[in-house]
Amino acid sequence: MIGQLATSRAGHDKDRLYVIVAQKDDDVYLCDGDLRPPDKPKKKRRKHIQPINTYVDHDLRARLLGGEKVYGEEIKHALKQYMKQAHIQQSG
Repeated sequence: MIGQLATSRAGHDKDRLYVIVAQKDDDVYLCDGDLRPPDKPKKKRRKHIQPINTYVDHDLRARLLGGEKVYGEEIKHALKQYMKQAHIQQSG
């Protein structure tokens, strides 16, 4: 699941788009690069998120899986690219 995009299904951040940056047992750690930077991810239960069948680019995902440093701007860029692509598909 690491590197996969997901939306929040519950809580004050409902419908917010995130990248899953880590997971442990039944919890996932989410980052949006803005309110939740990679060094302070949001902890949520798996049942409270809706995974999207989309991942960040290969290089960023490899760095997330390897535990390397990832910057908030990279996460924001990945989310922006997804939103742009989703908007094009809805328009067309």
